[in-house]
Amino acid sequence: MGDRGQVYIKDIRVYLYTHWNAKTLSQSVKSALRKKERWEDPEYLARIIFDEMTLGTHGETTGYGISTEKHGDIWRLIIIDCNTKEITIKEPKQYAELLKT
Repeated sequence: MGDRGQVYIKDIRVYLYTHWNAKTLSQSVKSALRKKERWEDPEYLARIIFDEMTLGTHGETTGYGISTEKHGDIWRLIIIDCNTKEITIKEPKQYAELLKT
């Protein structure tokens, strides 16, 4: 099954993928953005976010990925627009129960 989600860095058209942690993806993004670093440098911001997403799993070969395409089977997508400093979270309504916990 999985708990799939992605963060899309709009400015550089890169997707950061998690296979198991979509439920906590917003917390990872918040933690990365709290550093208040690199909004003007999307490549670095992407790395900072990916570091938070993969915390404690460095060196493992599964569970996370980097792509230029959106996966078809994700249930949460977080869009980061560095130019406007806007964050959008998209998820289907049928997953609302997952968000309550």
